[in-house]
Amino acid sequence: MKKTGFILLVTAAWLLSGCQALEKKQQAGAVVELNGNYLYLSTLDEMTIGLSSEDSARIAQQYIDQWAKDLLMYNNAKAQATPEIEAMVEDFRRVLYMHAYEEYLIDTRMPKTIADSTAEQIYTRMPNRFQLDESILKGMLVVVPNDAPNIPKLRQWLAKESLDDIEKYVYQNASGYELFSDKWLTTTDIISRMPVARKDLENRIKTKNQIELSDTLKTYLLQITDKHLNGEKMPLDYARPEIEKILLSARQVEFLQEERERMYNEAIENGQIKFYR
Repeated sequence: MKKTGFILLVTAAWLLSGCQALEKKQQAGAVVELNGNYLYLSTLDEMTIGLSSEDSARIAQQYIDQWAKDLLMYNNAKAQATPEIEAMVEDFRRVLYMHAYEEYLIDTRMPKTIADSTAEQIYTRMPNRFQLDESILKGMLVVVPNDAPNIPKLRQWLAKESLDDIEKYVYQNASGYELFSDKWLTTTDIISRMPVARKDLENRIKTKNQIELSDTLKTYLLQITDKHLNGEKMPLDYARPEIEKILLSARQVEFLQEERERMYNEAIENGQIKFYR
């Protein structure tokens, strides 16, 4: 492409020389102008941080060329725009502004706290909404080398949930340990941590609270302290994020309606809206 003239050559020279010859006033100013639109040095600075002089010059020139092409296309398109297109653009602009303002109102003014009693009411009223599509577990997972000592003893400690003994053993012998007695893990989470197929794991946890598997190097011991199986109703604490999503979505609609009504009434009171009869 034919270059855009002397200013672009100055820009390339600046990039190749590492910007040291330019003063702060120049660095903050425009380096390219096209029909009253300006591209500023600060934009190019941000794009070329950490690059060599050659790469900086190449990337900056590519950006300048694309910026100019896009702007020329936009200006030509705008010059040819029909009244219908202008009306569509204005409608889109209004919708964009409104959407951004609605997000601002929701982020800054809408209450986000959900009372426990409210969450429980939704949980009770919508029993079929909160069904598990995979089992969830609480418990602990210990991973040890196959030749680790006293694995039978470790099995007993896990079954009794003897955390002091388990943690002492883990400190000395384990290659991995995860205690998740205070949070739910899905079967998807579990199969990412131990060598077991989903169907096999789902079948095992129906009847067992301790699952042991091995590969060529390691033994994996999963102790289940609580579980809810695939197809069962979610426990409330697991369902709560979905409940909050439902409630906040409904609250958002109501909140925005109230904000519109408030602004409308204030505009009438302040004389911003005039009715002619």
